[in-house]
Amino acid sequence: MSAPNRRSKNITEGVARAPNRSMYYAMGYEPGDFSKPMIGVANGHSTITPCNSGLQRLADAAVDALKAAGANPQIFGTPTISDGMAMGTEGMKYSLVSREVIADCVETCVGGQWMDGVIVIGGCDKNMPGGMMGILRANVPAIYVYGGTILPGHYKGQDLNIVSVFEAVGQFSAGRMSEEDFCQIERRAIPGSGSCGGMYTANTMSSAFEALGMSLPYSSTMANVENEIVDNVRRCAQTLVEAVKKDIKPRDIVTKKAIENAVAVIMATGGSTNAVLHFLAIAHAAGVPWTIDDFERMRKKVPVLCDLKPSGKYLAIDLHHAGGIPQVMKLLLKAGLLHGDCMTITGKTVAENLADIPDTPRANQDVIRPIADPMYAEGHLAILRGNIAPEGCVAKITGLKNPVITGPARVFDDEQSALAAIMAGKIKPGDVMVLRYLGPRGGPGMPEMLAPTSALIGQGLGESVGLITDGRFSGGTWGMVVGHVAPEAYEGGTIALIQEGDSITIDAHQLLLQLNLADAEIARRRAAWRAPAPRYTRGVLAKFWKNASSASFGAVLDRYES
Repeated sequence: MSAPNRRSKNITEGVARAPNRSMYYAMGYEPGDFSKPMIGVANGHSTITPCNSGLQRLADAAVDALKAAGANPQIFGTPTISDGMAMGTEGMKYSLVSREVIADCVETCVGGQWMDGVIVIGGCDKNMPGGMMGILRANVPAIYVYGGTILPGHYKGQDLNIVSVFEAVGQFSAGRMSEEDFCQIERRAIPGSGSCGGMYTANTMSSAFEALGMSLPYSSTMANVENEIVDNVRRCAQTLVEAVKKDIKPRDIVTKKAIENAVAVIMATGGSTNAVLHFLAIAHAAGVPWTIDDFERMRKKVPVLCDLKPSGKYLAIDLHHAGGIPQVMKLLLKAGLLHGDCMTITGKTVAENLADIPDTPRANQDVIRPIADPMYAEGHLAILRGNIAPEGCVAKITGLKNPVITGPARVFDDEQSALAAIMAGKIKPGDVMVLRYLGPRGGPGMPEMLAPTSALIGQGLGESVGLITDGRFSGGTWGMVVGHVAPEAYEGGTIALIQEGDSITIDAHQLLLQLNLADAEIARRRAAWRAPAPRYTRGVLAKFWKNASSASFGAVLDRYES
């Protein structure tokens, strides 16, 4: 027997029955439609960004498949911000804000229209956690459909992606690249629709959602422009209608064990630092106890198995062709690093979904390494602490010859002046750049620092210059970088007290971020510090400034004291 239909129950009871039905008759409904489940289709299509410009055909396929499965689709939109386009500008402050707006959109439409289930279709970075947070708040049967990754661009025999362009800026400014090569890379890096191609934030989150059990197997690494992704959408629609009948809800799936599965896959694939922030927020929406220290607990036991950009060689589409996330998950399952008994949206457990996947990766590929021969024996997303970050901070520590540096602070209160100093050749090997007042409240919106970090890489300083910030990093960032420093500068964290030339130590081996200064001097500076005025006093950025929690709690807006 199917679960009671919420829409049918709402419409057939009470004095509001006739007006409710009349609104639906205006959209072409027939009397028999009111006994069918009403399924929302949260459509992230937008021509703002190539990440989302290819989503409309997926939404159309979802609508057709839902009708064929005996459901009534209800389409509504969700916004998006292109991180790649906004990077380095004031617009980047809206990126993390958009995560909350998307979550609010999904929750509001599903709750306000009393939907029986929802498909969320998204592409760009914040579409992913925002959609999942909205799904978990609404807690009706749901499935996440990732819009797909982008195919690589090509120039002079090299694969290109969005980070190639940012790094080319640094190379060109340093005189290490011709103007012709720079312009050709700029034109060729993004050949069509889809989300940025490495194991950057969008592909990290899509892979994690597959491991979480909220997306179908293999769906997280498909290319947007290829036909298999449309077939996947049809399967998603059919799966969701069955989940409505069985009353399988998101919070039945997204448990602490399921989040451990997702984080295990993030570590194994070398995923984005943003996953730390977003899974803190997702766990909060799910009501699952999860802290920043849980990431460090998972890091110590899960090896990095995949050789993926930004610090590796391959793109997400290469991972797909090598066996995809199911192959990675099967390796982890066989090693006892995955919970096989977790329920998924398919109605099957993780172990049941992986039953036919080979125990070892194919020999004719080197994207996925065997469990006995990993890229790194431990995970790459380390949680550092120290007097600069007593609440913790996040460092991506793989791909570096020596993730330890002690050097003089080069202090910047905004991203633009830091980038200008790099481009002018004022940053030298051994320096530790401090970019502050860029946290959840200080930014506001915790902007990403891809432009400065890529410029350092492009100038050959990625291994020799440290960079710490209370802001975030793009999933495409690598190097001696530490983000999410908490407490942030705006809250009076120690990062606000650092002065030009102070000695700072970043030590990933000891999980340490330290200002090498006497406690008495730090206390003296703290007593003299005053919070700056808020940058915005109206609108969505002001609302984010007023309500955002610390990065160590996911920078969520609804972490209220009980």
